[in-house]
Amino acid sequence: MTDEALRARGSDIWIWALVALATASVVALAVVQRNRTGAERLPTGVVSAVELPLLGGGKAALPLGKVTLVDFWATWCAPCRISMPRVQKLWAEYQPRGMELYSVDTDDASPGREAEIRAFLRENGLRFPVAIDDGTASAAFSVSRLPTMLLLDRMGQIIWIHVGALTQSGEHALRAALDRAL
Repeated sequence: MTDEALRARGSDIWIWALVALATASVVALAVVQRNRTGAERLPTGVVSAVELPLLGGGKAALPLGKVTLVDFWATWCAPCRISMPRVQKLWAEYQPRGMELYSVDTDDASPGREAEIRAFLRENGLRFPVAIDDGTASAAFSVSRLPTMLLLDRMGQIIWIHVGALTQSGEHALRAALDRAL
């Protein structure tokens, strides 16, 4: 009976040792991920290749050599509606400090698309310029969910990414990234 108890206890120790090792591995991975800079360089030519038509006419290229918030959204997107007033406020506050906003509407092409965008902007009190994506920008940045926001530094590196509604905590993180970049 004593031998059986010792064997059972020995197997319990191995199980707990494996659990502890797995836990330590997960914690170590989380620490490493948190300590990464988060900066990603875009593939060569992506930033300079993104040029889209502007709502109301003309074309807008993604600004080079400037801190730029790139915001992908659509008029039908409920989380986008939550984010847009914060984006408007941030643009108004940070534009004088040198931040550019590249606001990208991703609605499907339709005859009434521009009217829908204008109505959306008017209803939400938004005054920033809007680029109309034909899929080029979404593909260049691999955007698969809306809203998606990316902050590019002056070198074209992605230094901050946010997917989903921009809440108060997301706004604080974006402000901190903007303050560092500007």
